[in-house]
Amino acid sequence: MQGWIQLFSENAQEVYDNMIQAVRIAEDMRVRLPVMVTQDGFIISHAVERVELLDDEEVKNFVGPYRPLYPLLDVRNPVTYGPLDLFDYYFEHKRSEIEAIDNCLPVIEEVGKEFGRLSGRSYGLLEEYRLEDAEYAVVALGSTCGTAKEAVDRLRDRGKKVGLLKIRCFRPFPKDEVIRALAPRKGVAVLDRSVVFGGFGGPVFTEIRSALYDLPSRPLIVDFYYGLGGRDIYVEDIEKAFARVEEVVRVGRVEKHIDYLGLRE
Repeated sequence: MQGWIQLFSENAQEVYDNMIQAVRIAEDMRVRLPVMVTQDGFIISHAVERVELLDDEEVKNFVGPYRPLYPLLDVRNPVTYGPLDLFDYYFEHKRSEIEAIDNCLPVIEEVGKEFGRLSGRSYGLLEEYRLEDAEYAVVALGSTCGTAKEAVDRLRDRGKKVGLLKIRCFRPFPKDEVIRALAPRKGVAVLDRSVVFGGFGGPVFTEIRSALYDLPSRPLIVDFYYGLGGRDIYVEDIEKAFARVEEVVRVGRVEKHIDYLGLRE
């Protein structure tokens, strides 16, 4: 999806919260781009889970009235919608789109903080879970983050210095924040629930690895494909990913950059 802001949700509560914020983000005059709020099918969409709701008036006031920039029915200032955009101006239009999505990270953060003041649930571009002193990190999106938090807690109880980097905003990719969160780690396990056929790793892996590439000292990174078709991922799977990355760091090199979790071989 080109030109779409993408917000990932860990659970039903975050789906609800992200949907409300998405309207504010999309309609902000500094953005004016569509926002995609994701939820994992069946894992979240068909699960029974408690959600705290805001009053309708609170949501209405938070979102605010819609103010069209170029109204379709303003006959005194006619505009054209949906024409074929050919080579003479297509490049310039895409350049404007690139600039708009690159400039929206502060808006996403502002709206997340304001929503926190309203609901008590603040949101940023990503969430760091027990990463303060972690030597090893797992990177995940969506509902998998809940499972990863349980894995991190179990391993912490065994004395392992591990943590989770949960990416909430995947597009635009928060490069600087990711670098700050992952640069101090020894090893990183990236979880990809999407395959790029013929590519070198999944979409999350390629972004993470690219962001860290220019650092003078960077963690060793392994990509793990998992959960295709909605297959469950378990705490034990994520523990295996941590163990694999720990072994890679012990050896000092990555011989196999792409691996699998929960696959019947």
